[in-house]
Amino acid sequence: MSKVRAVIVDPNVPGRLALRDVEAPTPAANEAVIRVAAISLNRGEVRRSTTAEAGWRPGWDLAGVVETPATDGSGPIAGTRVVGLLRSGAWGELVSVPTHSLAELPSSVSFAQAATLPVAGLTAYHVLLKGGSLLGRSVLITGASGGVGHFAIQLARLSGARVVAHIRRAEHETFVKDAGAHFVVVGEELSSASQYDPYHLIVESVGGNILGTALGLLAEDGTVVVFGTSGGQEVTFNAQRFYGTGGASLYGLILFHELKKESAAVGLRRLLSLVEADKLHPPIEIEAEWTRIADVAQKLLDRSYLGKAVLHLSN
Repeated sequence: MSKVRAVIVDPNVPGRLALRDVEAPTPAANEAVIRVAAISLNRGEVRRSTTAEAGWRPGWDLAGVVETPATDGSGPIAGTRVVGLLRSGAWGELVSVPTHSLAELPSSVSFAQAATLPVAGLTAYHVLLKGGSLLGRSVLITGASGGVGHFAIQLARLSGARVVAHIRRAEHETFVKDAGAHFVVVGEELSSASQYDPYHLIVESVGGNILGTALGLLAEDGTVVVFGTSGGQEVTFNAQRFYGTGGASLYGLILFHELKKESAAVGLRRLLSLVEADKLHPPIEIEAEWTRIADVAQKLLDRSYLGKAVLHLSN
């Protein structure tokens, strides 16, 4: 078989990520082969690469061009510009992607913009769906300076919500305000967010004391959606206040579980339409060649930049 280049885990190189030759993909009937033009990085796949076995291929987000359409007739034709999502292995020159995880790009949307959407954009989209109608309601977003948080601020604002963003560092305030936050609370604790409570929806990715406090800030029938625990996995909270609120709920969200109920293509099309209309702005902080994968991945782990990093392939 022919070979293509892809990012794999190599424990013997600095950063454990390297470009190596791998077998070209052999697609299933419902998969299109995509020539990848751009990829973006997410904390989950990068963090796993620090301990994964040699040869493991990371990568969730990709954008590129259909090289070979799916043989079952589903999905886009050859030459179509698309964005897609894989459970792993998206960071390669050629990859096979199920057509239910692909969406065609509008002509005005770049590969770089599109590549930010699959994990960060879809996660924000599915979290906000758990809140139902947000018009005129208060939404609190913790970890708001991250990629998911930035998208969530924008989408909540577009939905007519009053948006409160929580960040740990004051120097990130402009970043979240520019995304559309009405109010910003700063600090290692969440207690100051009580000045704007109660909240119909809380978008939570920090865990620890932040989650414990958040559970006491809900309105009746309000929901906390948890999709990360960057600040701690153990949580203590006032259970009486939580159940005494009436109808309050805690929902654990994993993106790939949500995609069992609604295909990635559906949400991606919705997000792309907002980007096309200049209503949703992907927060791209770094653009570089994919040969810098190890360096940029380390910057992500070190939290040395805000927003998203996009890497371009030289095909």
